[in-house]
Amino acid sequence: MSKLPKIDRQREHQANERTFLAWLRTSIALIGFGFAIARFGFFVRQIEETLVSQSNLPLPNLASSETLGRAFAIAGIVIIALALWNYHQHFRQIEQGNYQPNRWMITTTALVAMVLGGLSLILMIGSKPDPTREDFSRSQTLPRASNMSKRHTRY
Repeated sequence: MSKLPKIDRQREHQANERTFLAWLRTSIALIGFGFAIARFGFFVRQIEETLVSQSNLPLPNLASSETLGRAFAIAGIVIIALALWNYHQHFRQIEQGNYQPNRWMITTTALVAMVLGGLSLILMIGSKPDPTREDFSRSQTLPRASNMSKRHTRY
């Protein structure tokens, strides 16, 4: 159990802090993506309800953007907790002089990101338009520019 010289120990602790801050930024990004995904799904539902004039639209199910957004946010919060635990583990190991690198957090985070990314892809590809509902863009007609110019012409 040999102790590192003071300057080397300082570098090790600073590297540990930088690593923790990188995990923190990743977690904040996941939480932000989750919020954006969930709010966008809610926004789309509200627009659809307004345009279709139906108040009985189905509530979001498990395969919805709201659920996926919540999963992103939960993953971000869990990664913050894991990063904090990992930081303290490395701090103790540096102080004791027996630092052992561990790849489990990187592997776990990569797997979680792949699963959430895959679910996002499935949600994007799997959301097909409802064939029983008329497309809004075809059902609404805008006045032609030529008609509008005739109305506003002064004689």
